[in-house]
Amino acid sequence: MNTNSIIEQIDVEISRLQQAKVLLNGATVATTKRAAGRSKSVVAARIRSVSPVKPVKWVMSAEGKARIAEAQKARWAAQRKQTKKVTKKATAPAQA
Repeated sequence: MNTNSIIEQIDVEISRLQQAKVLLNGATVATTKRAAGRSKSVVAARIRSVSPVKPVKWVMSAEGKARIAEAQKARWAAQRKQTKKVTKKATAPAQA
């Protein structure tokens, strides 16, 4: 590999990273600088080649929802049980 091809590969990688940064920051593409000696069409082609990453929608199964609901009901029941114990101790007559 000669030096020019290595530098070109580094330029391509820098361009990809800058595009990813632009997408993550939500900035405009116009802030991306182009390397000296590169035509606008080459830079524009690189920018167009990066497809935006769509967030993955998380869908929970019915079984998963049921397990979570049961666990929450168990937590609420335990909390009610603790509350009843505390109120019984507070309302119990003092023995002397």
